[in-house]
Amino acid sequence: MIDRRARGQAAEALARAHLEANGLRLLSQNWLCRRGELDLVMLDGDTVVFAEVRYRRHAGWGGALESVDARKREKLAYAAQQFLQQESRWAKYPCRFDVIAVDAMDGDSPPRLTWLKNAFDT
Repeated sequence: MIDRRARGQAAEALARAHLEANGLRLLSQNWLCRRGELDLVMLDGDTVVFAEVRYRRHAGWGGALESVDARKREKLAYAAQQFLQQESRWAKYPCRFDVIAVDAMDGDSPPRLTWLKNAFDT
């Protein structure tokens, strides 16, 4: 379990560094509410970005991007609403949901990071 948690934290650190290198600014990390958590809340220009970091060691059950199902989207949307209610200074800004997928951080090869902007737009 600790190994899994450490990999998750490493994936979040990698994602945060990547987003910051691309000009986003951290507003909050691991923001918690009763029904969920927001991994990274970033500011991209004037847009509040709720970034879900997904790590998959193996693609056997699907990759990291595929792991964000409808139930997970609902939880993220709820958490984002709670964030905007509690952090009301950001409530009037445009928002989007991004997914940062991190695959294969096992040391043999460099991790592959995929950043999907507006991940929940259909």
